[in-house]
Amino acid sequence: MSLDVSPKLLAEAEHGDIREADFVDTVRTSLPYAYNLIAGLATELGDTTRDFTDNQTPPPSEQERGQLLRALASDAIRGSLERHFGVALAFQNCHRVAAFRPGALAGETYARFTSVRAQVLNQSPEFRDC
Repeated sequence: MSLDVSPKLLAEAEHGDIREADFVDTVRTSLPYAYNLIAGLATELGDTTRDFTDNQTPPPSEQERGQLLRALASDAIRGSLERHFGVALAFQNCHRVAAFRPGALAGETYARFTSVRAQVLNQSPEFRDC
């Protein structure tokens, strides 16, 4: 799964830095499932007082799962999405992504969500090949 980078953006990158907004737009159009999922989590987080919101619904297909894995496995993509939406992302398995308030990263809820115990408890046989 690769990003669909426009010739204009590629040329800009070859000559120096690019605007992060242009990169995020490339992510939005290249990885729409991942982008929209994270956008939805960020919106939901903004509508609540909770420390985080998360997705526990598997993607509808392997293509969408690939988009999510690509977005979260890349430091540049993940970091850009976090800055764009004003959240911190955490990821447990092939689809459980959470959006945290940046101020919650030092708290117990984030530590619990990202703990090795939570990782083990969030496993099941159907996730072995994802």
